Amino acid sequence: MSVIEQLLREDLRGRTAYGAPQLDVPVALNTNENSYAVPAAVVDEIVAAVAEVASGLNRYPDREFTDLRDDLAAYLSRSGTTVRPEQIWAGNGSNEVLLHLLQAFGGSGRTALGFTPAYSMHPIITATTGTSWVDGLRGVAGGGAFDLSVESAVAQAQAHDPHVVFLCSPNNPTGTALTLEVVTAVHDAAPRAVIVVDEAYAEFARPGTPSALTLLPGRPRLVVTRTMSKAFAFAGGRLGYLAADPELVDALRLVRMPYHLSSPAQAIARATLLHADAMLGTVDVIKAERDRIVTALADLGLDPVPSDANFVLFGGLRDSRATWQALLDRGVLVRDVGIAHYLRVTAGTPAETTAFLDAVAALPPDHLRPEHPEGQS
Repeated sequence: MSVIEQLLREDLRGRTAYGAPQLDVPVALNTNENSYAVPAAVVDEIVAAVAEVASGLNRYPDREFTDLRDDLAAYLSRSGTTVRPEQIWAGNGSNEVLLHLLQAFGGSGRTALGFTPAYSMHPIITATTGTSWVDGLRGVAGGGAFDLSVESAVAQAQAHDPHVVFLCSPNNPTGTALTLEVVTAVHDAAPRAVIVVDEAYAEFARPGTPSALTLLPGRPRLVVTRTMSKAFAFAGGRLGYLAADPELVDALRLVRMPYHLSSPAQAIARATLLHADAMLGTVDVIKAERDRIVTALADLGLDPVPSDANFVLFGGLRDSRATWQALLDRGVLVRDVGIAHYLRVTAGTPAETTAFLDAVAALPPDHLRPEHPEGQS
């Protein structure tokens, strides 16, 4: 063991850092980015906004990001559920927002529960705060391997009595959404827990898929997290946020670093929100490509999971790692999420979808495992 390994916290030894491959390939569909560039009109707005704050960079930014909170509250209120600025918190990507939640409500001697497979950063962020992680289970008898029933979720919440619970809707990497019944049932079954509903992909949900924003009134322990990385094509801008009870939001001020959102970051996010309709203009196109992928993969004999996100998890593979490499050899980068016989592909432009589907169709037959039961993992 090296000197550094000896000095490292014992609970972090042997762990692997998060990191999706960043390779120079013709078709990169592995990180759920929006494949469409920021529109020129929005770029001009961003440049002007940064220029306006540049001369004041000798001063610290507004640590309360007051104007940005106003804009984020207004955007969420477009859903029909009124969200007030004092209910908003933001950070450098939703990962920082999740970190703040765990710093405030997790820690040594406390437990976080998540239902895996789900977003891989949840247990990683949990570990960095010294919080114990519990892998909850998905799968419904007579249903899908990735579903989460009210009965199963409630039983696990009661058994573990956690301090923080993560619910993803739509879920990453499966793309599946939760009913509000599951959210309210888990909330009631874990009376000392902060319930975090991660809605990073909410804008891509199919019609009729509910948002947990509607459940916030009267539930001070409920949190709904969002991001601008996906639907807003803002992955490089790093802006995540949440909506919750004002008292919970106030508690996060105890753990945030001073002035954690820079003046340019706030200005860029506000300029982007000013053009929300333009930025969200590609959402329907991406959803159409997602649905095209589901249909086409099923026609090829694979097992795609119907998705409410901007990606598709698909199974029916003999060796997922070998298939991942075979697709990469054909210039298409998808994500190996560590689920046996499954890979995940981001829905991109029509041309990217075609390139991906052509690459799958060109795979040798020995990559498929027809006897693989649907949903087995």
